[in-house]
Amino acid sequence: MSLRLRLAVVTTAVVALSVVIASITIFITMRADLLQNVDNELKDRAAEISNRPFVAGAPPGKTFTFPVQRFGERDYFQLVLAGGNTRRPENESGGVPVDSRTLAVANGKSGAFFANTTVAGVHARVFTVPVARGVALQIVSPLDSVQRELHRLELILLLVSIGGIGLALGGGMLVSATTLVVVRRVTEAAERVTSTLDTSERVPEKGKDELGRLAVSFNSMLAALQEAIETQKRFVADASHELLTPVTSLQTNLEVLAKAPRLPAQKRKDLIGDVLGELREVRKLIGSLVELARGKNGEQRGPVRFDSVVSDCIDQATLRYPKLHFVAELEPMTVEGDAARLERAVWNLLENAAKWSEPGGLVEIGLAGGEFTVRDRGPGVSDEDKPHVFERFYRAAAARGLPGSGLGLAIVREIAEDHGGSVEVDDAKGGGALLRLKLPVATPAKSS
Repeated sequence: MSLRLRLAVVTTAVVALSVVIASITIFITMRADLLQNVDNELKDRAAEISNRPFVAGAPPGKTFTFPVQRFGERDYFQLVLAGGNTRRPENESGGVPVDSRTLAVANGKSGAFFANTTVAGVHARVFTVPVARGVALQIVSPLDSVQRELHRLELILLLVSIGGIGLALGGGMLVSATTLVVVRRVTEAAERVTSTLDTSERVPEKGKDELGRLAVSFNSMLAALQEAIETQKRFVADASHELLTPVTSLQTNLEVLAKAPRLPAQKRKDLIGDVLGELREVRKLIGSLVELARGKNGEQRGPVRFDSVVSDCIDQATLRYPKLHFVAELEPMTVEGDAARLERAVWNLLENAAKWSEPGGLVEIGLAGGEFTVRDRGPGVSDEDKPHVFERFYRAAAARGLPGSGLGLAIVREIAEDHGGSVEVDDAKGGGALLRLKLPVATPAKSS
């Protein structure tokens, strides 16, 4: 069963149940009101007759003078004596059934009561009330008019219920078709995207309700998917381009070694050094590509003492670049994140500063107020290059003769944004570049 049909069926069922409940309620209420009217009339007749004097102990066959007509046209009367004998007006045939409750009223042991019975084949309402000592009066009113009204009401309610259910079914189908039009469009768009792989598909956005928001969310998802696919294509193209140069150089050097096995020792040593250097660059490039491709996957987040991470990276940089001077001022700082990725970001910033520093140069490192800074004494970053230094594979004109793939600072930006932070580059006073990595400081847990 389709969603549209299920929605229509559920809507119809709810409306049908409501109509049935309302019809039953109306019927019960009307039935009670009609019976109450009959009971009130019987009480009035009983009061009228009780005010007329008559001899309760009259001999059998005595005619009582009651202002009544024949049964079926108005009311039927019957006196019940304490012993069980009955007296009826003239020309009334048949009698009202007398039971123990009626005798209890005649003997003064019980009060008046109403009951339903059948008199002369007619369904009727009986009111039994004491009128004198040892005498009970039974007044009977036929219920045929009440039954006719109830039958007419039943027919009306039945027709109204059938009509209401029919309208509910039609309305449910219309509402479901109108309501699900956005869902149908989203489904059709998803099917087209699946078959054509064209993520430029969009769904018309109408309204600000939940279905309108669904269309907006679906379009946002398609836009994000399109951007991810385009980014992946650029990533693959850039990675292929960056890998092509070192791989070509490796192939050339290895071919020279293979074709000239008797090269002079120094020449052979230089070629092998070039090969090892290219292999290191390839390995470093592959590591950067893996880092970018991995993103948040595999993260193990938790509280990280960022000042300890920075201190460890400075120790490694001191060993890696012994000709440089690293000066640091670090304040204790705890952040929420992945320690390994944060260490990679710090190392890339230190490595970038080392690449632009002359031998004997000074690299200044600071950590305070949620901001990690690295300053070098290099040529700095031109205004033309500043907007692009954190893009993947971007290399400034001055950096094209230096080792590197142009991924280090791009990785720093991605890690910073994944941790709710940012990274930016400024000109340092006195020359050089100043890179700032800003991270949200973790709130320390309150002691209980």
